Amino acid sequence: MFGIAPEIFFVYGLIILAVLLFVNKRIPFDVTSLILLAILVVSGILTPKEGLSGLSNPATVTIACMFILSEGLRRTGALDIVGEYLSKLSKLNYRLTTFIIMAVIGGISAFINNTAAVAIFIPVIISLSRDMGKSASKLLMPMSFAAMFGGVCTLIGTSTNLLVDSIARDNNLAGFGMFEFAPVGIIFFVVGLFYIFTVGMKIIPGRRKDESLTDTFEMQSYLTDVVLQPNSPFVGTPLKNTHLIENLDLDIVEVFDEEGNSKLDRGAVELQANDILRIRGGVKEMNKLLNREDVLIKPSDNWEDQDFEAGNAQLVEAVVAPESSYEGKKLDDLDLFHQYEAMVLAIRQQGKVQQEHLGNIRLQSGTSLLLFAKNERVNDIKVSEEFVLATEIELQEVKKAKIPIALGIIASVVGFAAFGILPIVASAICGVILMIMTGCITNEQAYRSVNWKVIFLLAGVLPLGIAMQKTGAAKLLVDNLIQQLESFGPTAVLSAFFFLSMMLTNLISNNATAVLLAPIAIEAATGIGVNPTPMLVAVTLAASLSFMTPIGYQTNTMIFGPGQYTFTDFVKVGTPLNLLFWIIGTFAIPYFWPF
Repeated sequence: MFGIAPEIFFVYGLIILAVLLFVNKRIPFDVTSLILLAILVVSGILTPKEGLSGLSNPATVTIACMFILSEGLRRTGALDIVGEYLSKLSKLNYRLTTFIIMAVIGGISAFINNTAAVAIFIPVIISLSRDMGKSASKLLMPMSFAAMFGGVCTLIGTSTNLLVDSIARDNNLAGFGMFEFAPVGIIFFVVGLFYIFTVGMKIIPGRRKDESLTDTFEMQSYLTDVVLQPNSPFVGTPLKNTHLIENLDLDIVEVFDEEGNSKLDRGAVELQANDILRIRGGVKEMNKLLNREDVLIKPSDNWEDQDFEAGNAQLVEAVVAPESSYEGKKLDDLDLFHQYEAMVLAIRQQGKVQQEHLGNIRLQSGTSLLLFAKNERVNDIKVSEEFVLATEIELQEVKKAKIPIALGIIASVVGFAAFGILPIVASAICGVILMIMTGCITNEQAYRSVNWKVIFLLAGVLPLGIAMQKTGAAKLLVDNLIQQLESFGPTAVLSAFFFLSMMLTNLISNNATAVLLAPIAIEAATGIGVNPTPMLVAVTLAASLSFMTPIGYQTNTMIFGPGQYTFTDFVKVGTPLNLLFWIIGTFAIPYFWPF
């Protein structure tokens, strides 16, 4: 048809399907990538060996190792100590505090997984902003942006850099050194800081107020204490067996005796006359309960977080993590009480707070949950890969004595790769072995720390890049692109790739963006007879600079709920910054990597 091989149309169809599924997110992106992999192998476009090459790709292995190395550093408490120092910045002025936060987060993100760094510092920033009398929204967005600034400065700063390095080597190109991205990365960092301090501070909204969690989640009208009367048929009944709130959209949050002492162990609570039941629910449902003659409402003042600390429990704000397995699932299906002994009191999703009919809500990445949890289980929530905790809690039991060892291992991994003593994949594997052997992290913790969704994403989309080149689909796209832009010179082609990568990464995964565009960039450079490296650098850097949406990059998703941002907040603040970086990248990249 039109002189084009059928397999090329087939691959184009897969690319369109991939982008649509990645944007739609109805199917988890790791499952989407495996669907693509299966189609490519079953259709015969790729051999089984080619189809499974993504799993054995050095970038995939290195990225898995970097997850473990970052977790090893976190488990020692090194990042918590940095957080403690940041929490003392409240005596400084807002601008200086913002600068220090961005510099520290950017520096850390250049060498470890930036999502791990941001997860540690979200509760620190919220607490710090409260002490300063500033909205946390004013600090969380600069922190997230700084994590991206730092990530593009080194080879290991973001998985995208490692991925494109591997693609380059697979195409017989030189690949990239540990600090090869640093010249342009530092320019972006400096310009980004300048933008935040001259423009960003004025337009970043102060949405999150200095309020208690009960006020933040608007719980005042959704909490009621009622007294169980002596004539109640439920006196002497175990709480877990009571039918007091059956068929009502109500939850018994906590039970107190008549002297106000908490009966927190729900499994052992036996209701007694004059017990006080703290109940979550709306007025309509509560009125149905109060129609009963065996309960009486107990007048209460405005609720404060301290009202939930009478027993061995507390309120915490937990954010559904990027790539969490909870995404898309109903709250009722998760049964968080049995997993964490935590009760959900309210949810903030897409800028709206909901306190009723919680069980039917499908969670999304970035959704904030107000949880009432036992103190001893809060740490389980903190270390869970499903949540990012936005409430500052006491430090978990960490291995502070191992901090120098963990830092030494990270430095060795970087140094051996930077000086060419070992390939980065070998250096990273050795680092993981040392982290486990020295006790910085256990074997089980190492396995749990790997984001397997990212690994299987790479396993599925890397073969798609191979298929684009093998079938000639990439070359056909390039031929049409060259026809339009060749007369303007290679800089215009590079600029087009930077812009396309920058826009696409705001909608789909940065890794998926890089895999889709890197083969095309190589073909384009070959087609116009220039060095492919500048084109690859443009795709690589732009894929990790996602400022325009809260869904394009994990750190933006993580701060979306705690910062109480709207989607348009990122558009307003991020669009000028993305356009500024596009202009700078168009001219800076060819300067450092000549055609």
